[in-house]
Amino acid sequence: MPLRYTLARVDADLAAGRVPVARQRLRGLVSSFPNDLMLRRRLAEVYRLYGEPAQAGRWMYLEQDRDAAETSAFEARYHTAQQRMRALAWQGRESLARTDFAREQLAAVRAACSDDMGRPVDWDTMPSGENGRSSRSPLANFLAQAGCLVTALAFIAIWVNGLVALFD
Repeated sequence: MPLRYTLARVDADLAAGRVPVARQRLRGLVSSFPNDLMLRRRLAEVYRLYGEPAQAGRWMYLEQDRDAAETSAFEARYHTAQQRMRALAWQGRESLARTDFAREQLAAVRAACSDDMGRPVDWDTMPSGENGRSSRSPLANFLAQAGCLVTALAFIAIWVNGLVALFD
């Protein structure tokens, strides 16, 4: 009942031109029902209204009648198998997919990710960063650490200055 009710609200939102609200509702539904291909298709339709082919391709990736340009845009944005696997946000085994095409796509992405990682991975235990590490560049890591250090030193300097002023 809640699924039908929410889909009716999505239809009403789209009819009223409230595309961002409809998109948010559908994102919530896909999050709650990640293996429902119909919800993924509906979300792709909303992203088409936004003119975001990479996101439309992301949510249509498991459909045989997907648009080749959208699929290419998705693959260009999420260029590694690990990024694609995380972006697809599937849960459970591939056998839960309702179509042969979706099962084959999911298995191919998982196999490519396993090859890249050098060990078997599955949809429920995918690591968050590249090879288990942060996906930020070394320069970004250095700058983040330097910013933390400067903030800590400034805090200590202010504290020491206040302590000295207290005894003057």
